[in-house]
Amino acid sequence: MSYGPHNQEVNTTREFQHHERLENTTGRVTPHKSLENSAATRTLEWLHEGKAFRVAYDRFGSGPEVLFLPAMSTVSTRHEWDTVARALAGQFAVMLLDWPGFGDSSRLKAEYSPGLFHVFLRDFVRSEFRQRVSVVAAGHGAGYVLRMASRETGLWSRAVLVAPTWRGPMPTAMGEHPKLYSILRNLVAIPGLGSALYRLNTSRWFLRRMYGRHVYANRDNLTEPRLGQKQRLARQRGARFASSAFVTGGLDPFENRAGCLNALGSTQIPVLLVFGEGTPPKSRSEMDALEGAGSHLRMLLPESLGLHEESAEALVAPLREFLSNRSCLQNLAGGGGPPGRGGIAGAVTHPIDPRAV
Repeated sequence: MSYGPHNQEVNTTREFQHHERLENTTGRVTPHKSLENSAATRTLEWLHEGKAFRVAYDRFGSGPEVLFLPAMSTVSTRHEWDTVARALAGQFAVMLLDWPGFGDSSRLKAEYSPGLFHVFLRDFVRSEFRQRVSVVAAGHGAGYVLRMASRETGLWSRAVLVAPTWRGPMPTAMGEHPKLYSILRNLVAIPGLGSALYRLNTSRWFLRRMYGRHVYANRDNLTEPRLGQKQRLARQRGARFASSAFVTGGLDPFENRAGCLNALGSTQIPVLLVFGEGTPPKSRSEMDALEGAGSHLRMLLPESLGLHEESAEALVAPLREFLSNRSCLQNLAGGGGPPGRGGIAGAVTHPIDPRAV
């Protein structure tokens, strides 16, 4: 669905055209069909303001449906959820999605904005799921899940928000300077000059520095093969447009902290917040502020913003418990204990509101 004149809701079912890329097809695109337990990469075409975005996703497993959303960074991709999703695929039908402009999706030159991503996510969920779906999201992806929960009803059944963020890297580090950030986005969009500037910011030195300071708690996890993979992803044709919008705060799902807190506080679904102890201080302060917004579960792990990659194995059991509803029942029955890795019940700081279960 999308909105026409005067915000009237109009049917846009035809805006989604599905395709499936099968292995060993030498680029042939075949019509979409159901593959219950395979992990074939599929694409859908999403039409928005005259532009056709090809959006990549994987779907496999069986059971209750769970949507996995990656963060929105220069090197973000749905594959950062591979380890967790495959471990859960025996009990859940999982879908891993790349945002427009990121990962393996189209990197079109477009006006990337919070409105674009909100409409995309709403349209996608309404098109692909027949009932409320559980969602697991990281970084700004988690911010958009909250934004959606506060503005649209009947889409999510429960949500896991991993290292949730609502403000881009530059505004977080340097404060609010919208005119400066707009100038930077325009510079990056200039042919030639913009590509050169972006290439400097995706050098191996810069990516290693960024990951070591902000994403990975253990720098040894950023191996040379992994760094090379991240750089290839960051340097795809057209990658600079959505990436620069994110870095400069142009994709922030909320205008300020109050908006984010209000969205979480008004959420009427069970929510699990997962934070990393090693998160950079400014980002960590924003996450800590979320603890007082409503009654939700919290889990604390030692890692940083990339904890769903670094601590993938540690996330599997707690997510399985939460997505299976067992955590709610255990918590309401009086489970609890000190924070740690032992599962959700051992990391509860705020019980789930029974009315939301």
